[in-house]
Order: sequence, then C-alpha cells, then structure tokens
Amino acid sequence: MKLACSSTAFDELLRSGDLTQLEWIDLCAHELAADGVVFDVRHFPRTDTDYLAQVKKMAADLGLTVAALRHDGFFNGDETHMEQSLEIALALGSPLLSAPLPPETVTSWSEVQAQLGAATSHAKRLNVTIAVRNVPHTFAASTHDMKRVSKEADSAWLRYGPEFTVFDAGSEPEAVLPKAVLVWVQIVCASSEVDYVARLLSGYRGFIALDAAAGDARAEVTKNALRSWREAFCRIEADRI
Repeated sequence: MKLACSSTAFDELLRSGDLTQLEWIDLCAHELAADGVVFDVRHFPRTDTDYLAQVKKMAADLGLTVAALRHDGFFNGDETHMEQSLEIALALGSPLLSAPLPPETVTSWSEVQAQLGAATSHAKRLNVTIAVRNVPHTFAASTHDMKRVSKEADSAWLRYGPEFTVFDAGSEPEAVLPKAVLVWVQIVCASSEVDYVARLLSGYRGFIALDAAAGDARAEVTKNALRSWREAFCRIEADRI
C-alpha cells in the first residue's frame, strides 16, 4: 500500500503563493511522510526542461515517487495540447497521466472516441499510461461507462483512476479493479469510507492519491488522513493472519 499526496488538495495555498510547488514537495516528504506525489499540471510555475528536471530530481532526492500527473482539462484540448501534457509527464518520470473525460453536455460520444484514439496513440509512443477518472456527468461517470471507454479505446495505455465513493448506486466497483492503476480518495472522509475502500483494495498494489475537492487541505489534517489510511490497511493485514 502506497500513499501519495495530490497538489490539487493544496490548490488554495499554492494559488495564493503561501506555498510554492517546491515547498509542497518538501512538505510531502518531511512533515507528511508520504510515499509519493501527484502533480497537478496547473501548479507548475514553468514547464521548461530545466525546471521539470529540477522537480524530478528533488522528488528523487527526498525519496518520493512521482505517482502521476493530474490534468483535468487533458481531453478538452486539441491533439497538440494532449501530446505536450504527456511529454510533461514523461519529463517528470511519471508513469501515469490522470484525467476525466469531458462532460456529456459539451461534446458527443463520437468526438470522445476520436480524442481517445489520439490520446492513446501519443500515450503509447511516450509510454505514459492514461488513468481515466470517474467524474459525475462525464462520459466516464459509472463503472459501466468506464468499461465502455476501455472497450472502445482498446489500448493498453488506457486504464482507470477511480474514486470509488463517487460511483453511483448502480456501479460495480470490483469490475474496474483489474485495470485500476491509481485510486483517488478524499483527505476528509468518514471512517466507514476508509474501511470500505481499504478492504476493497486489499489486493491492489498501486498508489492511493489523497485529494481535497475544495483544494483547501492543510498539513495537519493531511497527516492525520495518511495515518488513518495506514492504520486501516494494517488492520486488514492483521485480520488475514
């Protein structure tokens, strides 16, 4: 079990300038003692080669794994935009780019299919896997939707990045587990949700990314959340013995 912090959770502090991206990396390594980081593409002050190399090196020096690059607008841009985003992930040493599909109200399924084809083509060339997130009212909102997307894309470079607690009642979370490569959870959530997701992921080996939907995370609360997840997985392991 590996826990990563997403910079999306700290959006408020990063946007206000109270926390720089480099300071956030240091916070994740030292005060939070996370195993990895998920970079939100919005939080890079620069994306030139030198700066991305600096970020990658700093994470490596601090013992942090770059779990993923998050880009919420990835599928909203043109093919050049998608290619550039995947190149940023490659430069960071990130094996994954995590993104939701567009809302059903802004585009058509045939257009989404075309976007998936272009995205997976570039993902294959750069060897960066796309982890599709389930977001309500998008073309990948339910487990049924995600399986449809996977079938239509028919690419080994498209996998899932689910947040299990936001699936609708008709979804079957177990159905997407075999292709889940990144799991999203909220920093603030009920203990029952922590236990539910932890038990669901008993055989999962990828990263769990801690997020805050409002982008208002603070260090102490995040530290407590990391502790809660570790304790939950320890309880499950103890029950097996």
